[in-house]
Amino acid sequence: MTFQEQILQGIPNTLPTPKEFNSDINHAPKRKAILTNEEKKLALRNALRYFDSHHHKTLLPEFIDELETYGRIYMYRLRPDYKMYARPIEEYPAKTKQAAAIMLMIQNNLDYAVAQHPHELITYGGNGGVFSNWAQYLLTMKYLAEMTEEQTLVMYSGHPMGLFPSHKDAPRVVVTNGMMIPNYSKPDDWEKYNALGVTQYGQMTAGSYMYIGPQGIVHGTTITVLNGFRKIKKSPKGHLFVTSGLGGMSGAQPKAGNIAGCITVCAEVNPKITHVRLDQGWIDEKITDLDQLVSRIQQAKQQKETISIAYLGNVVDVWEKLDEENIKIDLGSDQTSLHNPWAGGYYPVDMSFEEANNLMAKNPKLFKEKVQETLRRHAKAINKHTSKGTYFFDYGNAFLLEASRAGAQVMAENPSHGREFKYPSYVQDIMGPMCFDYGFGPFRWVCASGKAEDLAKTDAIACQVLEHIKENSPQEIQQQMADNIQWIKGAQENKLVVGSQARILYADAEGRMKIAQAFNDAISRGEIGYVILGRDHHDVSGTDSPYRETSNIYDGSRYTADMAIHNVIGDSFRGATWVSIHNGGGVGWGEVINGGFGMVLDGSIDAERRLKSMLFWDVNNGISRRSWARNDEAMFAIKRAMKAEPNLKVTLPNLVDDKLLDSF
Repeated sequence: MTFQEQILQGIPNTLPTPKEFNSDINHAPKRKAILTNEEKKLALRNALRYFDSHHHKTLLPEFIDELETYGRIYMYRLRPDYKMYARPIEEYPAKTKQAAAIMLMIQNNLDYAVAQHPHELITYGGNGGVFSNWAQYLLTMKYLAEMTEEQTLVMYSGHPMGLFPSHKDAPRVVVTNGMMIPNYSKPDDWEKYNALGVTQYGQMTAGSYMYIGPQGIVHGTTITVLNGFRKIKKSPKGHLFVTSGLGGMSGAQPKAGNIAGCITVCAEVNPKITHVRLDQGWIDEKITDLDQLVSRIQQAKQQKETISIAYLGNVVDVWEKLDEENIKIDLGSDQTSLHNPWAGGYYPVDMSFEEANNLMAKNPKLFKEKVQETLRRHAKAINKHTSKGTYFFDYGNAFLLEASRAGAQVMAENPSHGREFKYPSYVQDIMGPMCFDYGFGPFRWVCASGKAEDLAKTDAIACQVLEHIKENSPQEIQQQMADNIQWIKGAQENKLVVGSQARILYADAEGRMKIAQAFNDAISRGEIGYVILGRDHHDVSGTDSPYRETSNIYDGSRYTADMAIHNVIGDSFRGATWVSIHNGGGVGWGEVINGGFGMVLDGSIDAERRLKSMLFWDVNNGISRRSWARNDEAMFAIKRAMKAEPNLKVTLPNLVDDKLLDSF
């Protein structure tokens, strides 16, 4: 069968032969046994309902084995034989290019070069799933191939509920992931209901089909590192940034360090992903010996090198060794998947990767104890370095939150509202006041033609637009504009593409709309093919996350989620091609609500109308909320937005003299 024929058949009537387990692929760790016997029967019933009853006797023992062996039913047998990657949009069998664009993005999320655990349909973060099983993938792709612009596909946490009558201005797909009743949003709830096959953890851009490989966070990490060095008034040249995590999004850190121009040491316990990052050129060197690492850092400092070094081992050993050797760390952070600490997101020290994985599955209680013991050691080592002048920040991975729960010494001596930890979230000190409050966030696009030359043309268009905007931009955002122009000019030489022909840069509403308009015009003239717009959920408006995206909101509302919900509702009726809303992502299940979108530009007047309406809302919804929280930069930005758009009228806060409250 051709690729198109396989897509159109969906779940095949004749079962394919079972697939052999490929040990060369990076696989998800075995999930802990959490289901009762009755719940296991329910999980099996839930899995078998995708198939005609005459297949049930064949599939039942297979699904029992998967559930017992891996803790989940992935339906490996149904994994397609064709290569998984983002094909040019014309190759997808679809009645509308909007649906074909979504198919392209789904396959990009599952590309072996992009996905962390491709056979388990997990894109990044250890548990960020596009789907829960392969039947869901096959059925979804079939629905997309059949869809017209008078239908909307409804996705329930990976499960395609079906095509419903709709209209051309409605989203083609509406996605929810993990939207639990609040009292059922603890980590073990995810383990249970995911094992039952009734919900999934979509992370931020995995389950919303908008992940573009580690490039998606390289830019944000580059800005964070640059501004981190600006904060401590040091040039990156010859200075040391220490962090950990090379899987999924965290793999962006060494590349970002190279672009910023510092010495980066990034520890990683997984040999396979370390090898992948070395092959991809995202790290320069791999070191497995701590003494050799110390020597290499000293050499790099002396010669003021720009270099990224992966240490294959636990980052706690690195922090402790550098303290013993009195090696100065200038910037420190961590980007392991601590939103998922008990299921492979963070590994205990003094234990091999294989030993830890075995312990995780066989004795989860002891594994948790070992993780928390390691977190205490980790924090203790960091505290020693910060007492010597290291600037440490939480990179939004729930490090401080989980360390505090483990009893580590990370709490502030004099906590204030919203600043309970000894160290700041990077949003509190860097990305919030410098970017999000001004409306700058991770705008991204994918060239649906799959042509590198189209990406180069869009880079040039975006650069030209930004340079023109910068000429008349206020002083308050000149640095942001300059950083993005520098980024886009170096994007090609930094070889950031992994998977789809995609790009990301930080832009405000004006930048996003003008860049999108310029793309749409170029498509209309036949200069480039279709373009798919999107963003990371980690943005100005899409995410309510008290320990990350909204951690610099100090009016007491950082635990509310109105903004993310309004963002998705507003995007839906303003022209998004697809929208998504998730529980969990980045900082953990039950700790965040985040929303995203995708929009297809086809060069039409209709696309022009949609982009102007939706992109303006998508950013200014968040700025207005941040302004109401009395964030100075956001108040400046929303007043500027109201001046530019007379139909925008936002409630502004009246500031209270603190002296009035001093006697309270």
